[in-house]
Amino acid sequence: MFSKEESARIRQEFWTSFGKSFPRKWLLYNTKIKGFSFKFVADRKKAMVCLDLEHNDEIANQLLYDQLLSLKTILTNEYLPEVIYDDSYELDSGKVIHRIYVNHTEKFSIHNKNTWRDCYEFFMDTMPQFELFFYEYEDFIKSAL
Repeated sequence: MFSKEESARIRQEFWTSFGKSFPRKWLLYNTKIKGFSFKFVADRKKAMVCLDLEHNDEIANQLLYDQLLSLKTILTNEYLPEVIYDDSYELDSGKVIHRIYVNHTEKFSIHNKNTWRDCYEFFMDTMPQFELFFYEYEDFIKSAL
């Protein structure tokens, strides 16, 4: 077990190392759609690349999710075959959101530096595909609102 301080230091080292090893400007929160963001997730048990829908307006949130559902075949067939759509994903905080994501299937723990490289490569393979999909269908996605 790690203390909170050690765990925080390791998490910071993980993300700093990722940024230095793979310097790139990511889309992430800069989608220009409120409550619509891409995220990297890495913790003690899993890593994933996500598209989170957390719009404050529940109707707008559902409209965005439905718009993305209409693109599921394209996203799956042309960009990310392993993508998972979850209309009620529960975050660690207990908040329930719409999440579209790809899991890193290799064994991973942010506390095990031997697993970092594979995770970084997963991030580098997956996020650009998500971004390409978004840029290609951005106007269509935005038209839901």
